[in-house]
Amino acid sequence: MKIEVKHSCVNFDSYRAARVKSLFNAENGYTWSHSADFPIEGLPWKIGLIVGPSGSGKTSIGKSLFPNVSIHDLYADWPQNKPIIDAIAPGGDFNQVTGALAAVGLGDVPSWLRPFKVLSNGEQFRAGLARLMCDHPQVTVIDEFTSVIDRQIARVGAAAFAKSWRRSSAQVVLLSCHYDIIEWLQPDWIYDTKEARFFNRDCLRRPEIQLDIYRVPGTKWSYFKPHYYLDLPYPVAAQYFIGAVGAEPVAHLAVCPMFQGGHYRATRLVVMPEWQGIGVGVAFLNEVCRLHLEGQSRNGHKYTTLFHTSHPQLCNALRKSPKWRQVSGKLIGANKGKSINTLRRASVARGEKPKSGGFGGHFRAVQGFEYTGGGHDH
Repeated sequence: MKIEVKHSCVNFDSYRAARVKSLFNAENGYTWSHSADFPIEGLPWKIGLIVGPSGSGKTSIGKSLFPNVSIHDLYADWPQNKPIIDAIAPGGDFNQVTGALAAVGLGDVPSWLRPFKVLSNGEQFRAGLARLMCDHPQVTVIDEFTSVIDRQIARVGAAAFAKSWRRSSAQVVLLSCHYDIIEWLQPDWIYDTKEARFFNRDCLRRPEIQLDIYRVPGTKWSYFKPHYYLDLPYPVAAQYFIGAVGAEPVAHLAVCPMFQGGHYRATRLVVMPEWQGIGVGVAFLNEVCRLHLEGQSRNGHKYTTLFHTSHPQLCNALRKSPKWRQVSGKLIGANKGKSINTLRRASVARGEKPKSGGFGGHFRAVQGFEYTGGGHDH
């Protein structure tokens, strides 16, 4: 496929225009043309990337590549007074919407309850991708991909989007001026407008992420708490762990003893928004649970770990993993009166102000899993 782009405008002859032409020999400033070869016929591709500096013709080429397809705007036509959970595929399946949000890395549940206009730039970008996935056009062209967001969110967001998009049969062409997303996006083909060159992905691999795990004081929870979807008392007798990439805290988990039943209990799993969507949370959870199973925690106890969640995508991930087995599932939580009394008595015994909160009594579809460590994830 050969793309020929030719643009022209009025050849202005004002005094200043004439002077510019005279000074800089710019006689053809009113015309622009570009020729590009796209050997994609018969190529089994799902993600293409047109990358290059601003003004190098990316948008024009994208329009010419699929003349009958309009450029998709991730930020357009959002209702002003509806949370994004209602604005995305309003007539569609609820699980599809939550699945798409989590898949593109917008797993920060409180953000689902906010209208698009109040979300951060990174959240708006991911919400737009989730809406696109639910609308599911067969061919899409997206301009300014990752252009207005933080570069860390851009790289991880590109990887999360690509991972999810490849599950469909649709095709998308992304237009971007940023080269730093290429390794994370892993497109099937790339056209570089700076070099006027088309090339296949070949053996391009996503960069590895080195996640270091530390045991930390419970005070570190305050850094992650704004991104947790429940407001509960501190877990009893918990130890706290964070995963860090370099000096940046990325994930959090608390682990409590349940030695009377021969278990540990993991809770408060949080992944910072800019790192969601690429599997960091599950990998972190698995590693902390593995360390406990191998006795590298309290008094060398080699116990399995129980973990409960109502997040549908996390439930699906654990259910598919050979390292976990599902042990429970219920719609309505238990009466929290017993929990309140227990926590109150414990506070009084320690000479503290009695607690007013407790666990249970919610209407979340909670599912329970046990980390057994068996098998290998694929």
